[in-house]
Amino acid sequence: MSGGEGKVVCVTGASGFIASWLVKLLLQHDYTVKATVRDPNDPKKTQHLLSLDGAKERLHLFKADLLEEGSFDSVVDGCDGVFHTASPVATDVVNPQAELIDPALKGTINVLRSCAKFPSVKRVVVTSSMAAVVFTGKPLTSEVLIDESWFSDPVSCKESKVCI
Repeated sequence: MSGGEGKVVCVTGASGFIASWLVKLLLQHDYTVKATVRDPNDPKKTQHLLSLDGAKERLHLFKADLLEEGSFDSVVDGCDGVFHTASPVATDVVNPQAELIDPALKGTINVLRSCAKFPSVKRVVVTSSMAAVVFTGKPLTSEVLIDESWFSDPVSCKESKVCI
């Protein structure tokens, strides 16, 4: 990652595990970060971000709702890049399609539509759920390299009722 001095990026779902690390790295590389969270006034979800080196100077928190079209417009406006890590999270689901997959898809489309409105956005990075690579039905050993060839098997997911 090259130096980001003067560059502005957006990180959606910034309070999440992967996004929090991403925010930390971006701040370390002198990027200004516009970070979205469900509730910027909830210290349980934001204190770890606000305590990062560089946060006082270059971290700005915004409330955004994945399922609300246009919710990301003001956040991505003026950004050079967008890292979309936000996704609905639920551990006890009855209907995974309706409760996880459909909202994740709609949320991604909403973020991408916001990005398409602003010519400043040059690059968008979309992350995936760990469910995309964890449920293969194969043993995960220390010798296994998880890359683009290692995807969850839909049959294993349905049988385990975990990811699809």
